[in-house]
Amino acid sequence: MIRCGIGYDVHRLAAGRKLILGGVEIPHSRGLEGHSDADVLSHAIADALLGAIGAGDIGQYFPNTDESIRGMSSLDILRQVTTLLSENNACPINVDTTILAEAPKIAPHIPAMRKIIGQAIGLNESRIGIKATTNEGLGAIGRGEGIAAMAIATVEQE
Repeated sequence: MIRCGIGYDVHRLAAGRKLILGGVEIPHSRGLEGHSDADVLSHAIADALLGAIGAGDIGQYFPNTDESIRGMSSLDILRQVTTLLSENNACPINVDTTILAEAPKIAPHIPAMRKIIGQAIGLNESRIGIKATTNEGLGAIGRGEGIAAMAIATVEQE
């Protein structure tokens, strides 16, 4: 059976944090605020994968009230979600994403993101789409207050 899931995440930009997107550290004056490394792209993908098998969202598995996972790499979240998929006889077959950010420029980092995410979820990078766009100056994202990501994942489940 082929199933699809949708994911979305947004985090506020904050001084003194590294900016991690798709497992790649991107040079920027601010990073994303959050309990983990706040990688919105990986979080959106994780939620899309979980949604595809009807398994809730990452907040159920990685709650921001759990101090033992503070600072956790979102790539580890993706790996654990992939294990959960496997336990449910499912495997990812395609992921497509969009990052919404006014700055920094994302395009130069997309090839590395595709490779790293592919390794984390066991998917060939040719099956991972990553696009980036601005919010044209509109809303909190447009004012440069944060970064968001959307994802859709297709999985095959026995």
